[in-house]
Amino acid sequence: MRDTIRLTGVRARGHHGVFDHERADGQDFVVDVAVEVDARVASGTDDLDNTVHYGVLAEQVVAEIERDPVDLIETLAERIAAAVLTHRAALATEVTVHKPQAPITVPFTDVSITIRRTRGGVRAPGSAVEEEE
Repeated sequence: MRDTIRLTGVRARGHHGVFDHERADGQDFVVDVAVEVDARVASGTDDLDNTVHYGVLAEQVVAEIERDPVDLIETLAERIAAAVLTHRAALATEVTVHKPQAPITVPFTDVSITIRRTRGGVRAPGSAVEEEE
């Protein structure tokens, strides 16, 4: 049985992107995270140590957005997924990184990437995160 903890719309300023102005000026990134857990243990014990503390997780997401710049939102999503999977109770995660101010020359609402990672499977190249096949 898998249950889901969701964080939606975590917002922070980062300096990610391939263009110099993105690195220099920065922009807002918005992240949605779903974490699969087995909530039966936590609900049975009523103990925060048996689940994922969503307040701590939100702070980790912001820290990942704000740290050293990367070119791709795919890379940022991998970093966030790796942070999620450091939580003992996290079985899998789905991370969506939105870049609503992406440098696109036509009107648009949002650009995003969604990745799903689990504790098992094949390692993603260059990442500590393991991929679901």
